[in-house]
Amino acid sequence: MKSYRIIFYSLLVLGLSSCNLGDDGPNFHFTALQITSAELPESFDLNGTYEIKVTYVRPDGCTFFEGFDFVKEDVTVRNVVAVGSVRTDQACTAAVEEEEATFVFVVLFDEPYTFRFWQGTEDGTDEYFEVEVPVN
Repeated sequence: MKSYRIIFYSLLVLGLSSCNLGDDGPNFHFTALQITSAELPESFDLNGTYEIKVTYVRPDGCTFFEGFDFVKEDVTVRNVVAVGSVRTDQACTAAVEEEEATFVFVVLFDEPYTFRFWQGTEDGTDEYFEVEVPVN
């Protein structure tokens, strides 16, 4: 009985130590995606909930939309960045596509909101286009 245990544990250790998944590190990284346009209402109502449509650029076939990143610059100023993941373990198509995504926004303050949508960088400086929406 003891010899069966030794054989079993030996095979178990050998099996576990011989596993090589070939994982040399991550096969993707995150990147900011250029936003080309956004559809917002002409005005907000206090405590209202709104769906905001954003058009962004998908630069190649290895980049996939993951969501939005919001940075609160001031009480009613929001920087909006579309976030994508880029697969690094496959060949990519070079097709540039514009796609749409939406996010839900709840109006909590009675001051006008300023949305700054990220368009890219120029000379190392982030570029945004701004949309101001008054609150009723």
